[in-house]
Amino acid sequence: MAVPGDPPDGTPDGIGGGEEDHRTDEYRSVVFDEDFIRAARLQEYSADERMGEHARAVRSRSLWSSGAPRTSTPGRGARQGMLLVLLVALAFAAAVYMGMRNPYAIPPGRTTEPMASTVVPLAPADTVPGGRPAELYAKSPADPYRVGAAGITLPAVHRTAHFTDTQVVTALSVAKDYLVQSSLEPDVLNGSAYRPVRLLLDPDQLDQFDRSMGSPRSDGRHAATGWLVRFDPATAVVADSRIRVHGTLDFAEVAPDVLEVISDHVFVYAVRPAVGPRAEAEQASLFTVRRELRLRFDRDDLVARRAELVSAYVMAGPQDCAADPAAGFTPLLAGARATTVGPAATDPFAGSETRRAAGLCGVLATETEPSPPPPAPAP
Repeated sequence: MAVPGDPPDGTPDGIGGGEEDHRTDEYRSVVFDEDFIRAARLQEYSADERMGEHARAVRSRSLWSSGAPRTSTPGRGARQGMLLVLLVALAFAAAVYMGMRNPYAIPPGRTTEPMASTVVPLAPADTVPGGRPAELYAKSPADPYRVGAAGITLPAVHRTAHFTDTQVVTALSVAKDYLVQSSLEPDVLNGSAYRPVRLLLDPDQLDQFDRSMGSPRSDGRHAATGWLVRFDPATAVVADSRIRVHGTLDFAEVAPDVLEVISDHVFVYAVRPAVGPRAEAEQASLFTVRRELRLRFDRDDLVARRAELVSAYVMAGPQDCAADPAAGFTPLLAGARATTVGPAATDPFAGSETRRAAGLCGVLATETEPSPPPPAPAP
């Protein structure tokens, strides 16, 4: 049977055949259609182009060419290629622009609030009882209190919505450290040091703390006794290191990144005169300080083991209402009476600092003082 394309009378004798003819038969089934020819990388020059000197017979076709005769306007393939390049360039430019100008505003960092404090002296209604510290404690409501840091106990711990139980324990531990250093450290109590307290504060509060220590005043912001407990060293010193402590610690998540610890503790000190003939432990008296503190912790504070003291409400006595407690407490000692039971006069026309400096004052309940000894039996 003749194959399409063979001569009508068959292949002439002596032509083809053999191995050469076999190789030719391999390509007889290949059909070079129009799409195949248009996709070829080589293209023949026109007759006019071939008339030029040293002109090549064929030229390489560009990948961007459509195979159609070259005209003044680019072909369909060229237009698609240029459009692709343009889209890539626009995408790259947009990425660079978005990187240089972020459309989303970066939220500002949380600002640390200045500490707000209220210090209320409590004046005694009668003469201040005196005696040995152990005897005074035994006759006062502080008798069942624990001694020192043992009186600052941690509550049951559980995780919050955004803080783990480990982070809660850290916040409570730092709060307890702050109470110990600011209320029980001997050098802090006698006014010779305040660095142990400073080390536990958020850096943003250090400037306010330093001004409170260097120039204390009763303006609601810079009372040294809002940050810590200390006595006027010229008036009184601690007579017994076994300070009685009782109170509670609690915590709450106030924001997704803020944990708050609330402290409410009573500290009872046995104090004696700093100088003079009555500067003996036998002439001690009790001085009570109640501190209600709010401390906040963000995640950086928890890592650094520091706290932000938000507020302090302090009541302390027995003191005279005429004394300013901002720099340090000036206890009324054994046998003394208050000369002023009410607060100092306040001038409403004075400046704001003068009005705040007038302060507050309360009366120390009689039942909080050690009970007097029973009367001696009649002879």
